[in-house]
Amino acid sequence: MFTGSLRAGSTNTALLRTAQVVAPEGTAALPYGGLGALPLFNPDDDTAPLHPAVADLRAAIAAADALLFSTPEYAGALPGPFKNLLDWTVGGGETYGKPVAWINASGSPTGGADAHRSLRTVLGYTGTDIVEDACAHIPVARSSVGADGLIVDAGIRKQIADVVGILSSHVDEVARPPGRPGPPG
Repeated sequence: MFTGSLRAGSTNTALLRTAQVVAPEGTAALPYGGLGALPLFNPDDDTAPLHPAVADLRAAIAAADALLFSTPEYAGALPGPFKNLLDWTVGGGETYGKPVAWINASGSPTGGADAHRSLRTVLGYTGTDIVEDACAHIPVARSSVGADGLIVDAGIRKQIADVVGILSSHVDEVARPPGRPGPPG
């Protein structure tokens, strides 16, 4: 899971922390915490040996069955550190074919639409499998976040659990060999 915010009290980060707690049984939702440690992207540096923070990012992506993002919009676009993270994913190829989704936590009137449009563009460019049914707008007010950094509102928690469940189910469907039935439902 990848937050697009470095802010300590970020509702996007709270949303992902909550996703980790409400994920379906058997689903490991692991947060990536290295956003602030990534060097500025420079194509000249996208060669072996990679900066350790970039190598860690790419290893985390390669190890994941799917990727879940939540990012704010800043000045009508993706925040710089998050765009930098995405730039580092282009040359590695780890995102190719990887199921991805995002949850938009913005409560603004535009809902962070420009940031998520940019995110869709970058993820499409890198060849990800965008799971449309798992991409959601779930506004999160700061008052919905408890002192522990988790969302306390039961309705919001259910919506987050539903999104993670959809993404997890998609991963299971993609991994299932053709002609093999899914689990009983």
